[in-house]
Amino acid sequence: MAFKLFIFILIYPVLVSQTVSQKEYHYEYYANGKLKAEGWKTGEIKVDFWHFYYPNGKVSHEGHYQNNSKNGYWYFYTEDNKLLKEGHFINDKAEKWWIIYDIAAGITRKYQYKNNKKQGYCLLYKNNRLFKAERFINDKKTGEWTDIISFKRDNPNASL
Repeated sequence: MAFKLFIFILIYPVLVSQTVSQKEYHYEYYANGKLKAEGWKTGEIKVDFWHFYYPNGKVSHEGHYQNNSKNGYWYFYTEDNKLLKEGHFINDKAEKWWIIYDIAAGITRKYQYKNNKKQGYCLLYKNNRLFKAERFINDKKTGEWTDIISFKRDNPNASL
């Protein structure tokens, strides 16, 4: 009996290590050999932080995965490395506040999302000054204000 227990104690760690995938850093490449993506995987499942690249080598987007789904805060960039948008994902769907940068127009939009749809308010800024507020329900615009006084009057309980 003691011999069987001794063998089991020796073999058990080997059996467990073969059934549990280890977390490893993974690289993906374009056909031309340039780096396309890099990040952590457990087996075939993307986890933790990942970076994705344009063919020119610049970062296209980056953020966290949990069980092969985008979860957490993500950043998206233009091909010339300017921040395009940033925001939260939960199970691959846009949630909470997202910031979208219109670089050419110098406008920043801050949207509220729920289940991948605009749901709540959108605040528009130019030169860091709020110039318009909008309200969305299920991805459809239901209100618009061009001055903060009328916005506050119409939305006294808005939590921005």
